[in-house]
Amino acid sequence: MGFRYVLGGFGAACAAWGGWLLFSQPEPWRIAVWLGGAVVVHDGLVAPLVMAIAALAALTGLRLRGVVRAALTVAGSLTAIALPPLLRPAGVANPTVLPLDYPRNWLLAMAAVALLTLMYAGTRAVVRRVNRRH
Repeated sequence: MGFRYVLGGFGAACAAWGGWLLFSQPEPWRIAVWLGGAVVVHDGLVAPLVMAIAALAALTGLRLRGVVRAALTVAGSLTAIALPPLLRPAGVANPTVLPLDYPRNWLLAMAAVALLTLMYAGTRAVVRRVNRRH
């Protein structure tokens, strides 16, 4: 029980420190708007999309529902992290600020998540099939 209080106190201290950092900025409302937007994107887009796909997987009887949900969670997290450079305005004044090809790199990351998920699912299916034969 004591560990819960320590953990809760640590969380409250981190939240207070974050609030202090937020309000010590010259324009804290800009950060607050961005954080609010992140909550809206997560709760209004990412979470319902993951839940809908998980529900569809359950309806089809897909045995790897947890794997699919984990892959969608990783893909959603990577997308949320990549949103700022993906949504940057075209023709920025300083081209060295965001010098990489972020849309291509995001697509490569999504392809890697899909490939690793398929490899894991395929390996599990093969192992299950081999175990049934013995």
